[in-house]
Amino acid sequence: MLDEQLAVLTDAAEDARIRSLVSETPLAGYEYAGAQRHADAAGRARAALSDSVGELERRQDELLGLLVVEPR
Repeated sequence: MLDEQLAVLTDAAEDARIRSLVSETPLAGYEYAGAQRHADAAGRARAALSDSVGELERRQDELLGLLVVEPR
């Protein structure tokens, strides 16, 4: 779900960037900067979540490894 939100925010930022380039107004530049900040924040949140999931999976693998009884 976060990937979809990130894609929407990135698209919105890109649209705002193009509008800013075409209109060359301070307001359009401000809107682009705001949209880009939101996209950047979503990207950082996604990266943090991905790191967290990776760490949880590694820990789960460790714990599952402790449950496995080796044959004698």
